[in-house]
Formats: sequence, structure tokens, C-alpha cells
Amino acid sequence: MHQPRLGIALGSGSARGWAHIGVLRALEQAGIFPDVVSGASIGALVGAAYASNRLASLEEWVAQIDWWEIIRYMDLRLGGVEGERLMQAFQERVEDAPIESLPRPFGAVATDLHTGREVWFQEGSLLEAVRASIALPGLFSAVHHQGRWLVDGGLVNPLPVSLCRALGADRVIAVNLNDDIVGRRLGGRTPRLALPNPLLARLSAGWQAVLGNSHRPEPAPEEEPPGLFDVMAGSIHIMQDRITRARLAGDPPDIVLAPRLAHLGLMDFDHAGEAIEAGLDCVRQRLPQLREALNLPEPAG
Repeated sequence: MHQPRLGIALGSGSARGWAHIGVLRALEQAGIFPDVVSGASIGALVGAAYASNRLASLEEWVAQIDWWEIIRYMDLRLGGVEGERLMQAFQERVEDAPIESLPRPFGAVATDLHTGREVWFQEGSLLEAVRASIALPGLFSAVHHQGRWLVDGGLVNPLPVSLCRALGADRVIAVNLNDDIVGRRLGGRTPRLALPNPLLARLSAGWQAVLGNSHRPEPAPEEEPPGLFDVMAGSIHIMQDRITRARLAGDPPDIVLAPRLAHLGLMDFDHAGEAIEAGLDCVRQRLPQLREALNLPEPAG
């Protein structure tokens, strides 16, 4: 008899994506090992590590990242972050390889900036696929690949269940990082030691100069508008939440796992421990429903 192939679709969500590591770890602890992996944006990055059997190396790396280390990885340009140093650091943990040679089938989603169509990476360079999939507009610069300019896959398919099925999955676990973020308080957590986020400050100053807003009259305190990156993050949250709901309605997975991540902001990459723990908790709490939805037996003993 045909043994159903289990797939996992890892969604977009920027810094909240470290929760994918916790989800995958908790599944392994429960004896559940996905055969097929698809990912969009940060989900593609974590998914690439998992499909390469390099998740432990990625987890060790992100667990020790602080803000100053993030800044060292960022190649700031007028058009955004080039990302070359970041990808070099990623390559030290997850070696580049042809996607078709990985131990598990893997696919990543990017967006064609000209046509708006989604682009599926199912073969070729693993690192090129990840770099294209994480090219979030306003933060990372677009990637030129085979005559096309590509940006973040989360713009068109934030939770790529369809790609997971196309890769051969009969049953699909979808990990939605954006389920509880619309309506979250703008500004997120209070910055530690009252220091501004240094990367956002540099990026915001650059974009304010480009937009010509440096001489805008100061509003009254009670009329203070949300900051540039609060607006950008909130807009991305709304867009990805609505697109995710529409895509899941048209191509529903067998079960959706939604870690509680509203307390983490778009750029809280230095809070990997909290995100990973949220992923672990989500699977542990949903394990009975997960086994039932996937028709998986209880482990022996």
C-alpha cells in the first residue's frame, strides 16, 4: 500500500520565523518527520536548513545572535539591505547544494516583481532560492535571477501549501506565523534599556531622507503618528494575513499550526529563544489534534 507522504509548509513572518525551528523540533520529539518541505521567506530559510539536515547548526547560530551581530551581517544600501554577508553567514551553517540533491524534497517561493506571479524554486542553487524568497521589499534588495527581478515569496503565497502538494505531499501541516498579529499594538515591546533598535533607526533615517520628510512639521504629542517601520510592519501583517486566509480557503492543509507570536516584532531576530519556545509549545498543545488530522498512530510505549 502507498504510504502517505507528509509535507510541511513553513510560512513567512520575518523574525517570528525562528518559531519554525521549535515546531520542527517538537514534531521530531513526537516521532513525526515530514518527508517534504516548502517555505516562503523566513520559512524558506528554515526549511532549507531542515531539508539539508542542518537544522541544529541553524538553531545554534540564531540562538546567539544579538542586535550588533545582525547589523554586522547587513550591507546597507540606498535600495535596502544587500544581504550578501547574511547569506555568507547562512552558507557557513547550511552549505549550498542543488535543491534536487537534498535529502528531502524542498521548494521555495519568490515573487516576480514585474508580473506579480509566484516563482517556485524546485531545483538549482539552494542559497539563490533562499535569498530570492527572503527579499522583503523595503528591507532587502530584489534579486536578479534568470532575467527576472524577484522579491519576497510572502507577497503572493505566504504559506505555500500548494507548493508542498506539488512536491508530492499527500498530507500537509501548515505553520502560520501571522495568525494573531493583525491588531497588535504598534511599536511592539519597550526597547530594552530605552535604546532604539539600531538597525531600524538607520533604515528609517535613510528612507525618510529619500522620501523628503525631514522637514515635516512635528505633530502634537497626542497626534504622534506611527513610525515608518510601524506602518510598514503593520501593512505587511495585514497583507499577509488576508492573503494567507484566501490561499488556505482555496487549498486547505490537513492541519494548521499557529504559534502565538504577536509579542514579537518584524525585526526581533535577537529573540530566537522566545520564538522557538512558542513553536515548541504550539506543537505540544496541538499534538492530539495533529495525530488525529494526519491519521497518525500514537507512539509505542
